[in-house]
Amino acid sequence: MKKKNAVDSLLQNSLSYLEQKKNSNIIAVSSRVRLARNLAQFSFPVNSSVHDMACIRNVVEDAARAQNIVGSRGLYIYIDELPALDREFLYERRLISSKFLTYPLNRGLLLSANEQLAVMVNEEDHLRIQSFLPGFRLQEAYKKAAQADEKFEREMEFAFDDKLGYLTSCPTNVGTGLRASVMLHLPGLTLTGELEATVRALNKMNFAVRGIFGEGSENVGALYQISNQVTLGDSEEEIIGKISDTIDKIIQHEQSARERMFAKKQSRLLDYIGRSYGLLKYAYLLHSKETLNALSGVKLGVDMGIFANVNSDMVNRIYIHSGAAHLQKLYGKPFENNEAKSIFRANYVREVLRAVTEEQGE
Repeated sequence: MKKKNAVDSLLQNSLSYLEQKKNSNIIAVSSRVRLARNLAQFSFPVNSSVHDMACIRNVVEDAARAQNIVGSRGLYIYIDELPALDREFLYERRLISSKFLTYPLNRGLLLSANEQLAVMVNEEDHLRIQSFLPGFRLQEAYKKAAQADEKFEREMEFAFDDKLGYLTSCPTNVGTGLRASVMLHLPGLTLTGELEATVRALNKMNFAVRGIFGEGSENVGALYQISNQVTLGDSEEEIIGKISDTIDKIIQHEQSARERMFAKKQSRLLDYIGRSYGLLKYAYLLHSKETLNALSGVKLGVDMGIFANVNSDMVNRIYIHSGAAHLQKLYGKPFENNEAKSIFRANYVREVLRAVTEEQGE
């Protein structure tokens, strides 16, 4: 794996799994499929020695190179060779878990150039094969992850039981090892007060509702990850089908909530959107959470065709670059204090909005 810092090359990437195509569903932001796998000849990471974890990382890298799993321009990154800032940067891009932030030793990341395939090595399981795609495209995301899984199996033997399926560190992942999730933007259900009942219903149906950074993360910006909790007893296709049907229903509820708000509480809705835009355009101090919450309002305005000079690409650019690690990389040095960070974030957001306005000739 590359000893030089391979992370800086990602700063200019637009994160292809956030790019919305024309006629794509505006409520579904992105789709993710994760497959958990373990090598048969090694103990699970929780019981692996430091030496074994180093061996596992090497074995996985060799297999990935032999099968060209992440492509000729893919990155092979040793997490423990990265400074803390770069680990935080990868976390903000949803490529690694929080465990990699605090316990980087002998952990690795295999990453395709477009960041749509990422394999965490020595996380809770030996391999966490992740596929990301923009919009509501779970079936395609599953196929990409399954292709990588099949290539790995040509080079390695996974821990597998004829009755239980793939064996994993956590019993909730035993079976298919598949976790499928869609990130949804749900400001309509949030503003109408219907979200809490929706979350309760999903939990009863064995679906998990999490924040943008997965398990244990706080919700911000009306963004929610909806995923399956059961991996044993159903096939991969059945799991994808069940969650897809559920996501369809949630999207319909969100669209209905937006339409009802526009029909019955238009002034309140437009005020929410306008205040969100005004905060981003005129603030001189912006904290991370308030930036993401304001972006939610602006995205809602974009989705409803209210803005002439703001688009989804701009919203996504601010969304990813407003994270603390991304900001520090743009700044070029550590911030003197939190206020300096908030000032720089506000300056950056205002500059993006100003540039878009000038491009539109306004």
